Amino acid sequence: MMNALRLSMSTALLVAFASAANAQQPAPSPAPQPPAAAQPTLTPEQQAQVARQDAEMGAAALQIMQMIDSNRAGEVWDGASATMKSAVTRDEFVRQLNIDRNRLGAPTRRDSPVVSRSQFQAGEAVPAGIYINVASPTTFASQPEPVRELVSFRLDDDRTWRVSGYSVR
Repeated sequence: MMNALRLSMSTALLVAFASAANAQQPAPSPAPQPPAAAQPTLTPEQQAQVARQDAEMGAAALQIMQMIDSNRAGEVWDGASATMKSAVTRDEFVRQLNIDRNRLGAPTRRDSPVVSRSQFQAGEAVPAGIYINVASPTTFASQPEPVRELVSFRLDDDRTWRVSGYSVR
């Protein structure tokens, strides 16, 4: 089973960064960055922490994508956040992934991922919490143009990052 990711960056820093990113539902393509004035001022040490976390989360997302490539979607669901498990059953998650991936074929190329952060409040379309989304332009055998392959992670109450969603669009 996939190991959950431990928080590698202070929650306060992530909350500040996520709040400044104008939290919104993941867009079909990577969302544009807010104007420079809206970005929090990060120290060089904080910038290094963000870069490290981006690399860690990109690697974790690639691991999830490879598990799905290997028909291990059930294992992805098994290690997922409770928010994902309450939104979709294991059988439905596996069934929908099989439909999507059978339509697209095997992945032939994944480009560099783009990492974004967001924070949602209670009452929004997504369960409240802090999220990291990793989007990768991916080319599949049956789709000549790249599509966005997205893995979302949620910071759970135990300060562990867990998968909260996967999609291809």
